[in-house]
Amino acid sequence: MPRFSVIVPAYKVQAYLQESLDSVLTQSYPDLELIVVDDASPDACGSIIDECAARDPRVTAVHLAHNLGLGPARNAGLARATGDYVLFLDGDDTLAPGALQAITDRLKATGSPDVLVYDYARTYWTGELVRNSQSHRLSEEGPASFRLADRPALLGMLMVVWNKAYRREYVEREGLSFPPGFYEDTPWTYPALLAAESVAVLDQVCVHYRQRRTGSILTTSTRRHLDVFDQYDRVFGYLATRPELERWRPAVHRRMAEHFCALYADPRRLPRAARAEFFARASALLRRYRVPGPRPLSLSRTDRTRHLLMRLGTRRAYRVLSLLRSASLTAGRAGGTLGRGLRETVLRLHYRAQRLLPLRPELAVFSAYWHGGYACNPAAIEAKLRELAPRMRTAWICDPAHASTLPRGTTPLRPGSAAYWTALARATYLVTNVNFERALAKRPGQILVQTQHGTPLKRVGLDLQDRPAATPTTDFAGLLRGADQWDYLLSSNRHSTLVWEKAVPSSYTTLEYGYPRNDVFHRATQADVLELRERLGIPPGSTAILYAPTHRDYRRSRPAHPDFDRILRDLGPRYTILTRTHLTYAGSPAPDPHPRLLDVSSHPSVEELCLASDALVTDYSSLMFDYATLDRPIVIHADDWEAYEASRGTYFDLRAFPPGAIARTEDELVDIFSTGHWQGSRSAQLRASFRTRFCTHDDGQAAERVVRRVFLSQPTAPITPLEDRRPTPPAPSATPEPTLAHLTTSRWP
Repeated sequence: MPRFSVIVPAYKVQAYLQESLDSVLTQSYPDLELIVVDDASPDACGSIIDECAARDPRVTAVHLAHNLGLGPARNAGLARATGDYVLFLDGDDTLAPGALQAITDRLKATGSPDVLVYDYARTYWTGELVRNSQSHRLSEEGPASFRLADRPALLGMLMVVWNKAYRREYVEREGLSFPPGFYEDTPWTYPALLAAESVAVLDQVCVHYRQRRTGSILTTSTRRHLDVFDQYDRVFGYLATRPELERWRPAVHRRMAEHFCALYADPRRLPRAARAEFFARASALLRRYRVPGPRPLSLSRTDRTRHLLMRLGTRRAYRVLSLLRSASLTAGRAGGTLGRGLRETVLRLHYRAQRLLPLRPELAVFSAYWHGGYACNPAAIEAKLRELAPRMRTAWICDPAHASTLPRGTTPLRPGSAAYWTALARATYLVTNVNFERALAKRPGQILVQTQHGTPLKRVGLDLQDRPAATPTTDFAGLLRGADQWDYLLSSNRHSTLVWEKAVPSSYTTLEYGYPRNDVFHRATQADVLELRERLGIPPGSTAILYAPTHRDYRRSRPAHPDFDRILRDLGPRYTILTRTHLTYAGSPAPDPHPRLLDVSSHPSVEELCLASDALVTDYSSLMFDYATLDRPIVIHADDWEAYEASRGTYFDLRAFPPGAIARTEDELVDIFSTGHWQGSRSAQLRASFRTRFCTHDDGQAAERVVRRVFLSQPTAPITPLEDRRPTPPAPSATPEPTLAHLTTSRWP
């Protein structure tokens, strides 16, 4: 029998669940069982739970056939609990380090009470950690354990289930269980505290309560918030069966009034159409369960007035009082158009006027790389849209310098022009791989698709808050305001899905479909490859190496490129290098000319460069994930890993899980190619493992899946298994024989 049974329900928390489970399993006090309940979650929660159970025998995985809700999911876990004490933890929250050791120590010191109440801290997306404002009620002075009557102020704390440890025998004796619906904690927590023969407190933060921007009950507008009335009916029904607890009715009634007022005041929860019904039902319940007697919890005069007005059902007077309280917050606001240039003001007025006109259901607007040319995932989706839905009209936002890259079937839009603002106001579909104009205010009915432009190895979004060297001017609030307008986020693999949902949390729907820009890797022919190589100037029979590094956040200047002259001299005449500078360094000086060194930095399509090459050399660029789709050799040149990791941060150690051979120095890089390691069996094994993890969805049909789901509302094609795919083969090349010119110094993981 373990000391603790920790029960974690999971539903749509895939971005946070692994962290939550790890916080339990890595506790310094190991005597526990972890019961994780998959409440028929439609995301990856089920597989995360199963993987965790396979690694640790203390984990019990429970899979429900249908989504039942948080309360029944907890009941399913409770039915399997065998520990002395039961703890509950939500799937997006975490236990603080050392929490279980502190809890077991306190339980011993207080004589194994029925209930132990401990503290929590709210963790915000900004990284801020704020302790519970009512923590003073958890003072450990006085008797070690007590009845609630001796510490009635505990009822003034947040009435949740996850800040307490419950003796399992007590739970079973009282028959405690969770009802369905929202606010299921309420009918559990009040009886658990009121009926306990012994209660103790622990003045220590044991739970980190994640404040999610979206996806939680507190940020969900739904009629299900009216479930709170059924939950309080259950509480007072319980009190009616326990005459010895009748004296607690006034205190519970006061807490119920506070709860109702807080819910009614939160604009995020109640839909407008449900507010009048909520107020009327709250008034009825407050009148039904009110009893004369002293009010043990002190309230301000304003709060007493609010409770009275709600109980009397005078909604208009209640609203006037609320408006008076908030009047000072709205004073002094002024328009934001003063000081702007006349042209900008006119264009914004034009945009507002266009927003009053109907949307054009046949119009889709695309953009890529901050108004660059026709590229990346948006380009692949645009092309497939014109193929599958020829009735649709497409427009592409790009600077005039890139207009030549656009196909004839799409209309160019100059950023900032009147046509540009008209399109943003009237298009039904908006697709980009970065962000649209910050002034964009997405209209009801508009659909915004964020495709992203790479699988994240390096940290992104909110995960950069503690990396000032990487993002010295990042506006995280602005980033999240933009994400709040996304309807769909395109993901290429499960790793990306988990990263984006946590690093840029919002209410978008993730489409884990693969990257449309990689479709060409399965559709191009070898004749296409030969034509590309000829157009780029790659000599026939030459082995073409694409060198494509990423940028360095910790440097202001462009990093020094390798000594290409020396590399080409050592490798011999059968090699050609295609060098592509990261767009961050656009306009920087090109490397010294060499007949077998081709600067392809300005080439509009990186996908074409991948097809034309025989191998990729990169450092930490997300291009490696796309190139792995081709199943061609990849070599990692990681000469500054420690500095890069310290400044930018990564989601996994690339050196421990690379897509091929790793070179730390220029000598090692030359050696890898001279000895043939770049295309050897070990390289193939590493690449296969890498593809299994990151290329699961890139089967050549990603763009079609996006078009059918988003634009046509049609079913999508199933994913072709990895073993059944046949990516475009490289061109026949004069592969050099391994030599003994260099000793093997490359490092394999």
